[in-house]
Amino acid sequence: MTSLPDAGVRPACPADAQAIAAIYAWHVANGTATFDTVAPDEATWAAKIADFATRGFPFLVAEREGDVVAYAYAARFRDRAAYAHTCEDSIYVTRDARGGGIGTALLLALIAAARASGFQQMIAVIGGGEPASVALHGKCGFAHAGRMRNVGFKFGRLLDTVYMQRDLREEDPSP
Repeated sequence: MTSLPDAGVRPACPADAQAIAAIYAWHVANGTATFDTVAPDEATWAAKIADFATRGFPFLVAEREGDVVAYAYAARFRDRAAYAHTCEDSIYVTRDARGGGIGTALLLALIAAARASGFQQMIAVIGGGEPASVALHGKCGFAHAGRMRNVGFKFGRLLDTVYMQRDLREEDPSP
């Protein structure tokens, strides 16, 4: 477990599914970082956590005082064999825990876990080009890799997707 002043990072377990579902549901209803318009239920998240464990993909949570306040995971970027060493990350933090360093600690822990899982490249696909997510990924060593304009439609407007990339074979940056 990675320690923070008031939080810790650990592997997710199926018992975390309810908290993860609630975190993601808030982002679906209120943000553009995801283009989902209907949030998956708790059972879907529990199955995903179990599937990731079986496949050896990292799925982490950050806790503060026993409550899950953020989660992150990495899975293969695409299913084709040529992409076997490239993963895509997802990270979501509760609105109350943003800005306190939890996202940075969690993403750095995910980078290390993805590297240990055999991934060599990590891709961030940032819906809406969310400035906080772009800044977080930049702080953790990701470089801008591209922008797809007007590919999503949510909350009555067209949205871009920003791609960022991190070579997992390189040393970790010091945020």
